[in-house]
Amino acid sequence: MRDDVIEHFLDEGLIERVLRPLKHGKEGSVHLVRANPRTTGEHLAALKIFHRLDQRDFRDESIYRDGEWIKERRVRVALEKKTRFGREVQGAIWVNREWETLRLLSETGVAVPRPIEATEDAILMTYIGDEDQAAPRLHEHRVADREEAEDLLGQVLAAIERMLFRDVVHGDLSAYNLLVWQGTVTVIDFPQAVDTKKNRHAPALLERDLRRIGEHFERQGVHRPWSRLASDLWTAWEFADLVPEELRGMGPM
Repeated sequence: MRDDVIEHFLDEGLIERVLRPLKHGKEGSVHLVRANPRTTGEHLAALKIFHRLDQRDFRDESIYRDGEWIKERRVRVALEKKTRFGREVQGAIWVNREWETLRLLSETGVAVPRPIEATEDAILMTYIGDEDQAAPRLHEHRVADREEAEDLLGQVLAAIERMLFRDVVHGDLSAYNLLVWQGTVTVIDFPQAVDTKKNRHAPALLERDLRRIGEHFERQGVHRPWSRLASDLWTAWEFADLVPEELRGMGPM
């Protein structure tokens, strides 16, 4: 755990102490913290701390940065050559992309953790679960029956549709970054999210997201034409005909 990162959130009066680790991944780790309800509105929160630069497992993210124009030539060159400075920029882009995506989707009403505060190395967000148990990821969740599987899939598809409505494709969606708590699905992990208006790979990433979700639910006996679903969603987005179910009938937005 990075004490230098924790110190900022303590000094700002956002958290009171770290309770326990929740998850350790390639890019960082997530910790359950006792939050200050006066400054965050929460008693518990999740603090996602990204690893130091020399410990981060940066995937080849050129596919995710497609269409993102960086004005300064020296920054573009540094990113291409993966210099120390380039890695610092890449790390900042990674964190900022997740922060901005969480803000947009949270304000839109997508079931994602609400972002509270961010630094160059960490994001403080709302926590899904209770003090005794964190919400399990979808791949860990034991589905009771076919009816529950259908309901969970419906929530996932609704989230994908609403994200697309706001020009966002998750880009790395699977049963490993969906949480299930008290029957509700929450989408997490957005550093690789792409803007559908800019990124040429967005349709392929959308189809990959749906196929990965499909692989999980097919093991639960739930089948859909995943590629056709992706194609239909993308066509609806292209023709500005994509309106999430809960917004239909409400007139012009």
